[in-house]
Amino acid sequence: MPDLSQMRQEFTTSDLTKKDLEADPFFQFEKWFRQAEEGNISMPNSMSLATVSESGQPSLRTVLLKYFDQEGFVFYTNYESRKAQEINQNPKVALLFFWKEFERQIKITGSITKVSATESMKYFLSRPKGSQIGAWVSNQSDVISSRQILLSKFEELKRKFQNKEVPLPSFWGGYQVVPDSFEFWQGRVHRLHDRFVYSKEKNRLWKIERLAP
Repeated sequence: MPDLSQMRQEFTTSDLTKKDLEADPFFQFEKWFRQAEEGNISMPNSMSLATVSESGQPSLRTVLLKYFDQEGFVFYTNYESRKAQEINQNPKVALLFFWKEFERQIKITGSITKVSATESMKYFLSRPKGSQIGAWVSNQSDVISSRQILLSKFEELKRKFQNKEVPLPSFWGGYQVVPDSFEFWQGRVHRLHDRFVYSKEKNRLWKIERLAP
């Protein structure tokens, strides 16, 4: 087995102080997200989504953020997938954005709900036709015997919808994560990282506290 104990990198890109932070974590998220976009980071909207099964087993996967505002963070998926089953059992989830080029992480915890069918339809219609058909093809998270099954089904549906609009599957749509906490993490030298957590208080106000690294 390889020895990874000597794999080290000092974090020297930037620092983070309380006076740098916006009072509202959504505005702070937008500031960092725009900087990630302008910094030409590949897929800055990729985020890890953590869910927990009924037995208490956590699971993690990467999904793509498609929209965010003061209400929350929206992504789209199959409503019959493993993540959806776990969300049905426990709507408490966590998100993690990691932008290594900026030596930054953002952790968000909160609860999750489905978006409206209208919102799901609007986004579905904006997708390339191949992606629309792909949503119909995959029984997400199910065991399959080969990739050829997916490809054959894709070609079959491609012919079926060749001159037609692809309908929105009843089992596909969006989720919105409504945050109750944000943590902004900036890597620093000697592993003395800057960490600030926003906790939701009454009247939509947020308390900001520095955490030990």
